[in-house]
Amino acid sequence: MADQSMRIEHDLLGDYHVPADAYYGVHTLRAVENFPITGTPISIYPDLINALAFIKQAAAISNHELGLLDHQRCSVIVDVCEELRTGALHDQFVVDVIQGGAGTSTNMNANEVIANRALELLGHKKGEYQHLHPNDHVNIGQSTNDVYPSALRIATYFGIYGLIEAMEVLREAFAAKADEFVDVLKMGRTQLQDAVPMTLGQEFSTYAVMLAEDQERLREAASLIREINMGATAIGTGITAHPDYAPLVVHHLGRLTGIDLVAAPNLIEATQDCGSFVQLSGVLKRVAVKLSKICNDLRLLSSGPRAGLGEINLPPMQAGSSIMPGKVNPVIPEVVNQVAFEIIGNDLTVTFAAEAGQLQLNAFEPIIAHSLFKSVTHLRRACYTLADRCVKGITANKERLRETVENSIGIVTALNPYIGYSNATSVAQEAHATGGSVAAIVLQRGLLSQSQLDEILRPEVLTRPAPLPDARA
Repeated sequence: MADQSMRIEHDLLGDYHVPADAYYGVHTLRAVENFPITGTPISIYPDLINALAFIKQAAAISNHELGLLDHQRCSVIVDVCEELRTGALHDQFVVDVIQGGAGTSTNMNANEVIANRALELLGHKKGEYQHLHPNDHVNIGQSTNDVYPSALRIATYFGIYGLIEAMEVLREAFAAKADEFVDVLKMGRTQLQDAVPMTLGQEFSTYAVMLAEDQERLREAASLIREINMGATAIGTGITAHPDYAPLVVHHLGRLTGIDLVAAPNLIEATQDCGSFVQLSGVLKRVAVKLSKICNDLRLLSSGPRAGLGEINLPPMQAGSSIMPGKVNPVIPEVVNQVAFEIIGNDLTVTFAAEAGQLQLNAFEPIIAHSLFKSVTHLRRACYTLADRCVKGITANKERLRETVENSIGIVTALNPYIGYSNATSVAQEAHATGGSVAAIVLQRGLLSQSQLDEILRPEVLTRPAPLPDARA
């Protein structure tokens, strides 16, 4: 008696048993068995599945308009692709994120799922490909070599703008703190040594500006990602595709996705070139490096709290030690630091993978895709986490900040234009040796009056350009 739980499919290697209820087929199942690498299926990246669905739908519509696909098959393929974009059947995308074959397994996973769901809608059994075939109908006019990189570009485009939104939440959180701390005077530091006064608001405003700059760099990267190679088929010559297919499929794909997609001017070049992925990865690394620097600052400014700088308080999120009662650690900045380290490593992976391509195709785009998707996804989550669970709850230790300014030798820099560099140096040396305050020593030496000191050391004078003594007087 036949095993009703399995169906038999056939490929170039022969017959193969596939679970009867699976929407994927023999090509997908072989890939699952061939690539047991991470245990993570491509379904972890819904933007990629949705991008594949957009491409298969646009291809079906284009080929129908060109007379290469009948109305019934086109219509049912379109229906399935729209189902996929609602999240249906994503669990059927089971090939590993790291795979050989330049993404062929991912493309065939999509072709088989769409074909078998379409067969079901048409009243046929899964695997009855004589009615609607994964290659002959779902993949008509296509190759993995144009489908996969185009899907990657569309998916990363959506991901980039998701990351930009998360960065905006974080940027606004820092900007709000900059406004809150606008009049809180503190000491600035260079090389971890006292420098000159600034406000805590100025310090936090820099973080908002840093994020805004990188949002713009991401928009530039997204613009480059819009160029796709649909219609290239195997190597860029367009073999097996209709002469009018390439511009038509790009048109329909842009209409469906809402992205102003651009057809690559040279499809042979576009099929082998991964430069836009390298550029995007570099921008993601830039974002990660700057986020990590910000988190380093937050950990340093909140260090102690009594035996360190202790200038700000991070919101307590959890107990910090299994042995030290009352200890609270900066766990949110710490986790964001670790995300940044991962993104820096991902960038190196993308670099090696892009460089390793040979001749008319880069076979290593799956690891490029995995690395970029991880970077975009983890950075997005890190930005939301840092904003919501840390930055919004930061408070200032105003008394501590006031004391550091009053006791710092660094404020002597503000007196240079009034008492001269030599006098200022001598005052600084005495203050350092005796522990006395700069202001008291200046008064004692009669270099300035109390009223002059009060004017020079006002916060608004100390923290921005101000009128200086006229040398012509």
